[in-house]
Amino acid sequence: MNQLGFPVLSLMLAVPFAAAIACLFSSAQTARWLALAATLVDLLLGILLWINYDLAGPQWQFTEHVDLFGRFAWALGIDGIALMLIMLSVFLMPICIAASWEAIQKRVPEYMAAFLLMETLMIGVFTAQDLFLFYIMFEAGLIPMYLIIGIWGGARRIYASYKFFLYTLLGSVLMLVAMLWMVREAGTTDIPTLMNYDFPVHAQTWLFLAFFASFAVKMPMWPVHTWLPDAHVEAPTAGSVILAGVLLKMGGYGFIRFSLPMFPEASAQLMWLVFGLSMVAVVYTSLVALVQEDMKKLIAYSSVAHMAFVTIGLFAFNRQGIEGGLMVMLGHGLVSGALFLCVGVIYDRLHTREIARYGGLSNNMPKYALFFLLFTMASVGLPGTSNFVGEFLSLVGAYHASSWVAFVATTGVILGAAYMLYLYRRVAYGEAPNAEVASLPDLSARELAIMVPLALSVLWMGVYPESFLAPMRRDVGSLLARIERANPGGDAKIAFGHRPAPAAHEGAH
Repeated sequence: MNQLGFPVLSLMLAVPFAAAIACLFSSAQTARWLALAATLVDLLLGILLWINYDLAGPQWQFTEHVDLFGRFAWALGIDGIALMLIMLSVFLMPICIAASWEAIQKRVPEYMAAFLLMETLMIGVFTAQDLFLFYIMFEAGLIPMYLIIGIWGGARRIYASYKFFLYTLLGSVLMLVAMLWMVREAGTTDIPTLMNYDFPVHAQTWLFLAFFASFAVKMPMWPVHTWLPDAHVEAPTAGSVILAGVLLKMGGYGFIRFSLPMFPEASAQLMWLVFGLSMVAVVYTSLVALVQEDMKKLIAYSSVAHMAFVTIGLFAFNRQGIEGGLMVMLGHGLVSGALFLCVGVIYDRLHTREIARYGGLSNNMPKYALFFLLFTMASVGLPGTSNFVGEFLSLVGAYHASSWVAFVATTGVILGAAYMLYLYRRVAYGEAPNAEVASLPDLSARELAIMVPLALSVLWMGVYPESFLAPMRRDVGSLLARIERANPGGDAKIAFGHRPAPAAHEGAH
């Protein structure tokens, strides 16, 4: 039994799952309250996890293990990295339910059930310690999001949902084949054991590429990113929030949990591939974002650019880079979710996302303009906001690996400032194009209750990042100790002309 004395992780999975079933047999209003209550209970359980997480304790905490059949087991447990991603998930879910309160009017019980099922599967991905349990949770997460886009989405929702489903499923089939080979080779499905298992070097490249096919689509990396703008534009507001906030992070989590520790030699040999794709993504998707006329599409392309900072940081093979990549994941989860909510607020009023249809909102919606400005600045990476810490550490880590990679990534920061400030200027400043825009009402009490926690979290993360870095620091150290044996410096030297700093013992400064 874990340190809390009860199976807290199983309970966190059971609460939203039970509420999802109950929602299907409820009225619309009852389903809304049920969903909100269940997500708040999970948030409280998440806070309980964070408070009781022992920084000096074992790497895997709150563990549960029940053998089911064959090699398959109900095995749950978290380290500091999983803890932070679980906190991100349970924090965003009540906000998504509140954001859907009035915007969703058709098939409300089914909608709430889909979101609660999504929460169960997201937490399942971050807590699973059995390889096949992870795969089931990872893949099953497609289903509720497919339904959310396909039923409650926009005009091209069927096209977007099919594209989302097919892209992500195709990559994951290759990952399943690799998993079956790994279990036969290592004789276990236990993820912590596999993280320390030395797979044959000749097989690692194939295994890495099979997992890469799945995680690259999930993040998404260029050039397999094209499903994301369509999915975001057609998804309802809360669907976009959870897609950008948590689902994209599963790709980064996969690299941290599988690719780097299980296939360190292949990760070292193919780091040039990851860097190359990430550099293209940073510049190309930022330029594409600059010319968008749809607000959601602009933020969707900015997500691809920001997630490229994650892969650059993780594959820098040093502490600053990896911690930076993890912080970008958390910061981007908050900020992109907040930006999609800002778009949702004015979309609910005017029913258009065209940037040209807006203007002068700071005159009649000053509270809205203030929150939108804060989240815009956080997206740009203003010091004192959440994204600054992660992007700065990622760039420091990238500079140790290659000054060229750091230089190209930095242009992404500059372009990010260009497209986000351009968006804000056109929406918030100037004159309102018509009387309808000039008379839009400011934030309601419900919308304020959504924005304030997000704003406080973005500032907290920017001002005191140590509270987020501390639980992850030891896990990053053990990951570095694992990949250091693969000596990534040799391959990096060929590609970039000098060796990255291993820095396994250094703190993040």
